[in-house]
Amino acid sequence: MKRLLINITIIMFFFKSPAMSNNHKNFYDLEIESINGEIIKLNDYRDKVILIVNTASYCGFTKQYEDLQDLWDQYKSKGLIVLGVPSDSFNQEKKTNSEVKEFCEVNFDLNFPLTTITEVKGSNAHEIFKWAENNFGKSAIPKWNFHKILINKQGNVEETYASFTKPTSNKIINKIEEIL
Repeated sequence: MKRLLINITIIMFFFKSPAMSNNHKNFYDLEIESINGEIIKLNDYRDKVILIVNTASYCGFTKQYEDLQDLWDQYKSKGLIVLGVPSDSFNQEKKTNSEVKEFCEVNFDLNFPLTTITEVKGSNAHEIFKWAENNFGKSAIPKWNFHKILINKQGNVEETYASFTKPTSNKIINKIEEIL
């Protein structure tokens, strides 16, 4: 009986088919809802460099909104998209999209694209963040607010940056200029 179990196990091992992911989407297949309720089709950003940042209104890093706006102002004409993704995944965001929009406009005069309040980690994370993790690894998972994911013109994760890395740091600006 023991020998039979061993043989069955060996046979199962050799004929096992690898698990195939049903997720064949690329970055440009994804969509997300804007803070105004329209659908942002990432395909519209094809051949652009995109900096995706999960944001929050009540975070110690919230002042980075100023740097994100500066990046947007400086590089949008060269092909950079700054995409702010308000998130309450770390319990530091306002309760409604209209509150977030008003906060960003009044306090930071933001005009780069913002999404609706969106989950960015765990099983309920938006598919953009799941895609980034699947294609770049654990460093793409936001550990806190103002985590940055830089997408190159080919629609691949180029690099990720921790919350404490300012958007206007030499590290980020040099990489943006390199891939623009």
